[in-house]
Amino acid sequence: MKIYTKTGDKGTTALFGGTRVPKHHIRIESYGTVDELNSHIGLIRDQEIPSETKEFLAALQHDLFTLGAMLATDPEKAQLKSGKERLNIPKIDVEAVKRLENEIDAMNETLPAMTHFILPGGHPTVSYCHIARCVCRRAERLATLLHTEEPVDAQVLTYLNRLSDYLFVLARKLSKVVGAEETPWIPEKK
Repeated sequence: MKIYTKTGDKGTTALFGGTRVPKHHIRIESYGTVDELNSHIGLIRDQEIPSETKEFLAALQHDLFTLGAMLATDPEKAQLKSGKERLNIPKIDVEAVKRLENEIDAMNETLPAMTHFILPGGHPTVSYCHIARCVCRRAERLATLLHTEEPVDAQVLTYLNRLSDYLFVLARKLSKVVGAEETPWIPEKK
């Protein structure tokens, strides 16, 4: 497989289905941000964290490739003339969202109750989680903007929303694992 094709040299790229769009198209921004998020999750996986967390993060990375492929498909060309789906990959579904919710619930059971907002930071690993959470929120904003113009599978939007929650709780869990203190945000009264 050749890495460079030269087909994008004039500022356009092809979606699954062959439609060419500008590289700044909201659909490209959406799945490009999901790709950025996937890279940040890889950075978290590269840290000294529990192996079961690394395994779960690897599964999330696979989900994000699936989600990106779903976003990279022109909805008007999602099906072949035969009626079969163009993408021969599993879709992000209710079960993928449920896996996130189950993991959030399991982590939350081991954490102290939150009484304030928490300032991001405390340890590089925790900070990587917060950066990934922010990128996830941006991906969600872009996907919802795309959805106002072209249909986006509802599970994509739900998954991104739940994933940002997961990354927040993961930051709290890893704070505990690495012994970092959570700093509450307490507004100063003037």
